[in-house]
Amino acid sequence: MNREKKKALNKESVKMMERIFDAERIGYAYLYPNDGGVRQESVLATTPENLANYVGSHFYDAEKMVITDMCDRLILDTYGGFINQCPDQNLCREINQHLVPIQMGDKEAGEILIVSRDAAEAYFAMEDEAVGMAECMMM
Repeated sequence: MNREKKKALNKESVKMMERIFDAERIGYAYLYPNDGGVRQESVLATTPENLANYVGSHFYDAEKMVITDMCDRLILDTYGGFINQCPDQNLCREINQHLVPIQMGDKEAGEILIVSRDAAEAYFAMEDEAVGMAECMMM
């Protein structure tokens, strides 16, 4: 594991990854900032409430967000803070139940189960290393 990725993995990131796994729905988030800055890549839980909190928390600072599953299939994309495409219309309705009150200012976005892509990759590498060591001990 390279040094930068190892630095991205701390106790909080490990706990958050465990919480994301507990949600049983995981995907990638790509945020394109309004100011034209560097795209931000993250791993997040893709539950309707978590997606609504993520989109709602970036209402003003994101030009576009793209959220995919772990196989890079589109879950949703946005234009600003509004859902542009969401192929699963049932999921879209569930997200909107949580997102609309945030967009209307009736409620604040809640906690988001998310880590940086670097932290997630470091976590996966750590898990692979632990599995490899366990397999070697079984020989």
